Amino acid sequence: QVQLVESGGGLVQPGGSLRLSCAASGTISRFNVMGWYRQAPGKGREKVADIAYGGSTNYADSVKGRFTISRDNAKKTVSLQMNSLKPEDTAVYYCTLTFYGEEYWGKGTLVTVSS
Repeated sequence: QVQLVESGGGLVQPGGSLRLSCAASGTISRFNVMGWYRQAPGKGREKVADIAYGGSTNYADSVKGRFTISRDNAKKTVSLQMNSLKPEDTAVYYCTLTFYGEEYWGKGTLVTVSS
């Protein structure tokens, strides 16, 4: 049974930084992609960034240059460093893990950017 647990959400002022982390457990293929999605109030779910086992990354245009995704394969963790946060970054952030065509989701962590 694959489980994902996020941590690190909270309240931050505009321009501030926050780091999200996600720990995966269970039997996981090394050929996997880990990532982050977010869902803002009243909006659909949006992919923020993902990172393959080998380290290649993809980012949404809205976060390029501000967010950095990284992973530790030995620890089965993925992190999202978020800098220069804007009010529009307010959302529930979900960690995802994909392998063999299956996609797993964490329960999400709330990030609120407000003064």
